[in-house]
Amino acid sequence: MKDPDISVVICVYTEDRWEDILAAVASVRAQSLPARETLLVVDHNETLLDRLGREYKEAAEDGSVRVLANAGPRGLSAGRNTGIAASHGEIIAFLDDDAVAERDWLKHFASGYEDPRVMAVGGRTMPVWASGRRPAWFPEEFDWVVGCTYKGLPPGRVRVRNVLGGNASFRRTAFEAAGGFATGIGRDGDKRPLGGEETELCIRLTRARPDAVLLIDDRAVIHHRVPAPREHFAYFRTRTYAEGLSKALVARSVGSDRGLESERRYTTRVLPAGVVRGLRDALLARPGGAGRAGAIVAGVFSAAGGYVLGSVRARRGGAGFSIVEIPDGTGEAA
Repeated sequence: MKDPDISVVICVYTEDRWEDILAAVASVRAQSLPARETLLVVDHNETLLDRLGREYKEAAEDGSVRVLANAGPRGLSAGRNTGIAASHGEIIAFLDDDAVAERDWLKHFASGYEDPRVMAVGGRTMPVWASGRRPAWFPEEFDWVVGCTYKGLPPGRVRVRNVLGGNASFRRTAFEAAGGFATGIGRDGDKRPLGGEETELCIRLTRARPDAVLLIDDRAVIHHRVPAPREHFAYFRTRTYAEGLSKALVARSVGSDRGLESERRYTTRVLPAGVVRGLRDALLARPGGAGRAGAIVAGVFSAAGGYVLGSVRARRGGAGFSIVEIPDGTGEAA
């Protein structure tokens, strides 16, 4: 079977990540299965747009790297939608701007689409800690806080409810069936670290296409940089609270049965086991055991508080989001 054409979309917003952006693009250009194109979507930052346009001027001429301005409102979801609309591949893959992909990343994505029912394939995201090592108190069960694969997800190539947006791919027909990423849920630059937009999209997709299969293949690996401020408990608390707010919006869109289906298993099975392991390590005088157990409990309460407040706001009409069809067009290089 012929490998599908894959377009890679990398959404960027700040010059502070300049070296990270260059490394992300380089990792895509070094893939064993070449991408059809890499699209850099710049989120309302003219200086960065111009600088990247100059950096990839030669690559733009042969179409291998294209630099685009976000055509929608500020934020990650609209940036992704811009990239989808401008891309040409049968498959659209997404890579975080502060991550690098292993050489066979796209090869493993492509193999998942041999089954025509597969509409999305995600991968495994490994943290690269700024300090050089995981903080002793930071539980692996909460690695999603720093955008990485967390303890509790099954290994191998498995069917899942949703993929994780920083390391994911979709068939183009998935967006034709379900529309694009919802704006008003996900990230907006350096504002509160919301999330959940890929969860909402995936649930919406399986509603539109009940036969759709969504996979995670843990061989499709990327390495995601975790900056020093995100190694601290203050960020952990902020991010878990924001996730609760996000989940309230997701539940509003798709209903709490589907919107919280995986979260119920996570909170009733994965997290209690993590607390037990932490307390056991504490009793055995292993570093960080008590801290990990305490962080899990604190994370649950923080997320629950965000969810309650988000639900109240949603009922009062104080929080909103919109789902848009992917516009036609191919975008323009900077």
